[in-house]
Amino acid sequence: MAIASNGSLATLLFLFMIPAALHKGAAQYPVQSQNLVTDNVAVVEGEVAVISCRVKNNDDSVIQLLNPNRQTIYFRDVRPLKDARFQLVNFSDNELRVSLSNVTLSDEGRYVCQLYTDPPQEAYADITVLIPPGNPIIESREGQVIEGNETEMTCTAMGSKPAATIRWMKGDKELQGKSKVEEMYDTMFTVTSQLTFTVTKEDDGVPVVCIVDHPAVKDVQAQTYLVVHYKPEVKIVVEFPDGLPREGQNMELSCQAKGKPHPQQINWVKVDDDLPSHALITGPDLYIENLNKTYNGTYRCFAANSVGESYDDYILYVYDAPTTTPIPTTATTTTPTTTTISLPEATADSRAGEGAPRAVDHAVIGGVVAVVVFAMLCLLIILGRYFARHKGTYFTHEAKGADDAADADTAIINAEGGHNNSDEKKEYYI
Repeated sequence: MAIASNGSLATLLFLFMIPAALHKGAAQYPVQSQNLVTDNVAVVEGEVAVISCRVKNNDDSVIQLLNPNRQTIYFRDVRPLKDARFQLVNFSDNELRVSLSNVTLSDEGRYVCQLYTDPPQEAYADITVLIPPGNPIIESREGQVIEGNETEMTCTAMGSKPAATIRWMKGDKELQGKSKVEEMYDTMFTVTSQLTFTVTKEDDGVPVVCIVDHPAVKDVQAQTYLVVHYKPEVKIVVEFPDGLPREGQNMELSCQAKGKPHPQQINWVKVDDDLPSHALITGPDLYIENLNKTYNGTYRCFAANSVGESYDDYILYVYDAPTTTPIPTTATTTTPTTTTISLPEATADSRAGEGAPRAVDHAVIGGVVAVVVFAMLCLLIILGRYFARHKGTYFTHEAKGADDAADADTAIINAEGGHNNSDEKKEYYI
């Protein structure tokens, strides 16, 4: 039993002495790894890392795996190191594959694959332990932002290895922030990103998302929603009457206002004048009875909240009441009847303002007068041209030879033909 015990002890001493001797020999000879290959490993803390030592064209040489402290983990298929987290996955003449479970940050380092050749060969597998960041935290400088002001947000991702990167999204648009990396203990990092932008009322309720990118995790993000306060938007709506306002009718104007916070104060005024005595204000509505032309003017609705005040205007122009025209009756009709004929008028918008109203009967009379005047002018022009063409001097044959006569009597006597041809030569005057 003592011999067996001594033999076992000798075997263990031999196994632990071999790596030291090989390490000493490796210092004397250049490292050759053309026949021995391995791969670097990146593993998330707490998960499993697998190290594979592979040999090309092996000639039955022995393979072993060493930890960063040059301690033998596996010699062929034997595990001298008393760390149960290391388990043999595969052993053959061409491969030694070992798994390491529940990886911690202390397991990080360079692992050595050794091949017993002359000279010995080594290949190195670097294990990198990844530590994901904690859940990101978004902080805002103010909880509520007023339209047109700048807001500032920060997103922090703590305790990661390596350092994380942070991106920002506002709705479906990516924004650029400014990041700061701070190194902590044990090569751990904290990253803080700062985002500054100007808000509009359209940003109200839009999500702002902080996205953390890290090789150990995916889709890590935090989000918040913008709360934007803005002054009211005001619009005046005519509830009745439909169409143009006319004398004698009633009118109701409604002041529609929305903002954040909701407007708590709504006022009606008439610009440069007082509201009509018949005007009644009920909440956001203005009611005016029995319209007449003295009510013409600009009516303004004010709405206010904690952010500011806004208003909208309505220009009122009251038109004449519609006229009625009797319908003529026949001799057989015993009871006269009348009907109201609504003459078409050009439509107009009181909000935009109008000129003076035009009565249709006056327009017809004016058109008839214009036609008559035009006809008279045409007649005068025709008569003038006719008389101008028939105006002139008429000559007779009675005075022929007067140029050579001494007096009038002689001229008559010397006239060619005398009065002998008076019957043949006649003058006509039209």
